[in-house]
Amino acid sequence: MAGSDASPSPAAAPAAAVQVRCAGCRGVLAVAPGMTEFICPKCRMAQRLPPELMPPSPPKASPTPPPPPPLPPAPPPPPQPQSQAAPPPPPPVPVPAPRRSGPRAQGVDPTKIQLPCARCKAILNVPHGLSRFRCPQCDVDLAVDISKLQHFLASASPGFVPPPPPPAPPVPMPHMPFLPMMPRMPMAPMAPPSELPEEINEVAVDVEREEDEGGAVGDTFMDYRPPKLSLGLPHPDPVVETSSLSAVQPPEPTYDLTIMDELDDTKALSCLQIETIVYACQRHLHHLPTGPRAGFFIGDGAGVGKGRTIAGLIWENWQQGRHKALWISIGSDLKYDARRDLDDVGAKCVEVHALNKLPYSKLDSKAIGITNGVVFVTYSSLIASSEKGYSRLQQLVQWCGSEFDGLVVFDECHKAKNLIPEAGGQSTRTGALEKGGVGALELVAMDMKARGMYVCRTLNYKGVDFDVVEALLEERMMNMYRKAAQFWAELRVELLSASEYYGEDKGNSAQIWRLYWASHQRFFRHLCMSAKVPAVVRLVKEALAEEKCVVIGLQSTGEARTEEAVIKYGVEMEDFISGPRELLLKLVEDNYPLPPKPDCFQQGEEKVTEVQRKRHYGLYVSLKGRVRKLTKMGDGSDDGMDAHSPLDSDHELTDSDEEFYMCRICNTEEEKSLLLQCSSCATRVHPGCPIPPCTGLSTEDWSCYACKEKLEGYFKERDAYITGLSKRYDTAVERKSMILDIIRALDLPNNPLDDIIDQLGGPDNVAEITGRRGMLIRASDGKGVVYQARNTKEIALDMINMHEKQLFMDGEKFVAIISEAGSAGVSLHADRRVKNQRRRVHITLELPWSADRATQQFGRTHRSNQTSAPVYRILFTNLGGEKRFASIVAKRLESLGALTQGDRRAGPSLSAFNYDSIYGKKALTMMYKGIMEQDAFPIVPLGCSDNQGSLQEFITKAKAALVAVGIIRDAAICIGKNGGRLTGRIVDSDMHDVARFLNRILGLALDIQNRLFDLFTSILDMVIQNARSEGQLDSGIVDIKAKRVEMKESPKIVHVDSLAGASTVLFTFTIDRGVIWESANAIVEERQKDGACSSNDGFYESRREWMGRRHFMLAFEGSTEGMYRITRPAVGEALREMPLVELKGKYKKASSLEKIGKGWQEEYDASSKQCMHGPKCRLGSYCTVGRRLQEINILGGLILPVWGTVEKALNKQARKIHKRIRVVRLETTDDNQRIVGLMIPNAAVGSVLDGLQWVQDIDE
Repeated sequence: MAGSDASPSPAAAPAAAVQVRCAGCRGVLAVAPGMTEFICPKCRMAQRLPPELMPPSPPKASPTPPPPPPLPPAPPPPPQPQSQAAPPPPPPVPVPAPRRSGPRAQGVDPTKIQLPCARCKAILNVPHGLSRFRCPQCDVDLAVDISKLQHFLASASPGFVPPPPPPAPPVPMPHMPFLPMMPRMPMAPMAPPSELPEEINEVAVDVEREEDEGGAVGDTFMDYRPPKLSLGLPHPDPVVETSSLSAVQPPEPTYDLTIMDELDDTKALSCLQIETIVYACQRHLHHLPTGPRAGFFIGDGAGVGKGRTIAGLIWENWQQGRHKALWISIGSDLKYDARRDLDDVGAKCVEVHALNKLPYSKLDSKAIGITNGVVFVTYSSLIASSEKGYSRLQQLVQWCGSEFDGLVVFDECHKAKNLIPEAGGQSTRTGALEKGGVGALELVAMDMKARGMYVCRTLNYKGVDFDVVEALLEERMMNMYRKAAQFWAELRVELLSASEYYGEDKGNSAQIWRLYWASHQRFFRHLCMSAKVPAVVRLVKEALAEEKCVVIGLQSTGEARTEEAVIKYGVEMEDFISGPRELLLKLVEDNYPLPPKPDCFQQGEEKVTEVQRKRHYGLYVSLKGRVRKLTKMGDGSDDGMDAHSPLDSDHELTDSDEEFYMCRICNTEEEKSLLLQCSSCATRVHPGCPIPPCTGLSTEDWSCYACKEKLEGYFKERDAYITGLSKRYDTAVERKSMILDIIRALDLPNNPLDDIIDQLGGPDNVAEITGRRGMLIRASDGKGVVYQARNTKEIALDMINMHEKQLFMDGEKFVAIISEAGSAGVSLHADRRVKNQRRRVHITLELPWSADRATQQFGRTHRSNQTSAPVYRILFTNLGGEKRFASIVAKRLESLGALTQGDRRAGPSLSAFNYDSIYGKKALTMMYKGIMEQDAFPIVPLGCSDNQGSLQEFITKAKAALVAVGIIRDAAICIGKNGGRLTGRIVDSDMHDVARFLNRILGLALDIQNRLFDLFTSILDMVIQNARSEGQLDSGIVDIKAKRVEMKESPKIVHVDSLAGASTVLFTFTIDRGVIWESANAIVEERQKDGACSSNDGFYESRREWMGRRHFMLAFEGSTEGMYRITRPAVGEALREMPLVELKGKYKKASSLEKIGKGWQEEYDASSKQCMHGPKCRLGSYCTVGRRLQEINILGGLILPVWGTVEKALNKQARKIHKRIRVVRLETTDDNQRIVGLMIPNAAVGSVLDGLQWVQDIDE
């Protein structure tokens, strides 16, 4: 089986392993010599070598094998004895030489039919029944001739004849221990099967793919009015709600407002705001199982009027006796908006206290005296504390007290950064739903509304104009960008070399690279902003000429770089500072690796002589000297004993204080004063003993000849070492200075914020609403710039943004610049109550990667009670990523989009258009593997042809680019066989880090930057399309559209929430998706009458027949040229548009209207009870592919409590699309009832009901 009984000849057994591609996972496998059958270790598919790599049958004498059993309808080939008289075996095919693109031969999948390509002769694995396909090697379209297939299989190569029993044992593979041996079983002969399988219905495949993709996209938004309350006046501006949330009814309102009579008189709140107050107060009456009061979430979009709603809630609680409230928000200046809103609802007696203006002592103490009212605090203040450690949070807890029952408001809670759950706290259940996709998370919002704890409305964007403006880089800016990218690449190499040569602290090296890449990102984002400054100035002047006012939005101000420059250069400078230049200078000045200074080797160093003197002091003392010392020690004894020594009897004591020492040369005893002592080793000698003698020398600092020689060598080496260190240090400092000089010489742009203000006339004409404290302005004489604080003596710094906003709203300034830090919650719209009624033109200078942050900024100019809707000008450069992202934001905002509101199509945060998604991570990994030549590119990169040379050139450039931005690490140039090729590695964490890729490629030259980004987005589009085709795309809430949607039977309650009383209901609907012939023909006649038909529009019939009949459809040109909208008799209009090439390949235009009408009606009638697979469909009555009449089960109402039961039931389903939890939405055609919930396949209904254990009919 895996080899031959006899020893194979050299021609039959190649000397080396054969490389083939796996028929399953397409990986490259090395097959041992002589082995013809194997199992892929990765995908575990059993397969065999293709015919061109099969070893020829060796000539030998053997008994005639028995003929294969008869397999109708074709008779088996006659027995062929394997002997010298047998037909000669095919000539041995040499193993193809390795190619750069990997092995072209592919393993044979025994479950498929192996057919040769008509052009390249490659053996292809063709599934049974597939008649049309494309060769993956030469890319030619192929079709199977069924009449010739049988003959081809019968006359297959002798290499396919099954081996004679018993099969030979497999050839061992000592060099491939990971490959398991093939089981000892005979292989099936490559002969025609006993019965040809039924042909695959291509139309059924198309329809099934379309159904798996999801339903049609219906109306995303519905006009909103409170469904169960009729209090108050209509809202001053049109408000909408997502159609998903509109399908959910809130609980019955039972709370009676105390302030309702007052609101009727003042008309301060609209019906929407009153509804929110009613449901919030009603929710607050409930207590959670753990004891605390239940909360309420106001999810209204920007500009609806949440501030006044909160003021109304505080006033209602005040009337109920709750006189303490906490209002936590993002900025301290919003305290004045809170004061205004309370005054508007009539709560003028309720005081608002800004906590940041108060001391840290007790708020209700006599010194402060705050016993009631609203304490306004920011999120950042929650973690603030005094020098004594007393925090603001402790201050608030003490003020509220243990009996606190008032309102706690978390305003702008999407920016809350200091709310940390207690240790051991449990996360919410929504995390467990993420595997169900965004559609599952959307159910959370619907579930919250059904429980009466959530409302979410937003302003209608009708009347808002959107314009995406491309700011092409000017020639100077393109050169600037190119040189900057080149400099950063060279700086990276320089820092790598310096860190390796000078760096000693590896931890410090890691810190340098963190700062390097953070600065790299800020630098190029800053450069992108600067490139758009000329376009911004031009658009502002155009708007002012049209009697409009302008709001310019950006994210960063560059204040840190400005303040650093003021410290270095002073408050007066020649020109505005360049933020990118200052950033680079700071990076190099603070982080360039330098060796230690050589001064440290000389400071604090003791002289060698002192060390030696201490080490050797007291040696070689004579006997007399020792006796003298002992005598002195005895005289000083305190114990009164006679310290007698035996030495006293042998030696006479003298009264002299002189000590006696031994001469080291002559070994004679001498008085100390007559001997020379070495200052290094403390040796004592007579002056005349050394050779030559040392007579006439001073006894001070004398060194013996041995020490003198050693000391001179030491000092010489030390001086040379310190000289080397000094030279090394000076070289590093000189190199650092050279880099700083290069940075100062670079042509880099000024700070965009200061540049725009200066070009538009200075601070007198532009209102700045940002978080910075000071700014640079043009000097009065026009020479140079001066740094000054934004505030004046009359206006405090914390009030400057409110002052600037008021100047803009009063019409004293017609241009405002806002940053994210300074504009949170600020209203700059054309409010009916303000003087400046000009239409707002909102220009985005800096677009964040987060669309949610972008839309929050857009909400500053589109709010309630406005006289005109704004005009949005979204600017982008021709750099990778910015154009597409800007287009997405504009497109989603045209639909609406300021918040994810129970239907993700409401906002721009769509996972399909979000680069940093599961699809984006997969696309990035595929691109990286293609660049690293670990796998083939799934698509041809932009600018490359099919030839290998252009592709290899792109790969080389892409590798070099990724090395320059630090994504490819450990780069090296190969030598030898692959000489000149660049190698390296991408760490696992970077393989799917989309954010890092998007940020890093900004530091590349424009050409390769755009090519890499285009390749990434092209692969991303392909990944999303594949996921859609396989039914795996997370498409959120899917609309089910049909000609007729009716409820089949009474809904059934399957669960009731004990707290809110909301229920989970099982609905069963019957739908009719078909289009009758008369309707289809009327559509064609209407379009022809209007002259809207193109030459390819009209009725088509399939080129092939299935089950004795053809399929018919109607095609019209769609939204894109070359794409056509399809309408079928059984399923109506298809979701996806079909390319013209595919349309003409599978269908032909019908000429006979009578034939079309008859066939259309027959297909319409047959599809009422039968799916497109025919009567032999494996799923039987459960299959709904192409079936016109269907029964659909939807689990609606409260979903979260029964989520686990539904998940278990769906996991048991056979069809993949039925295993996935799908959130659907439909509207009945008879009574326009909207239902949103989980789709339950018919086969899973029983399992769901069994899991829920009880069912009861709804009481009518």
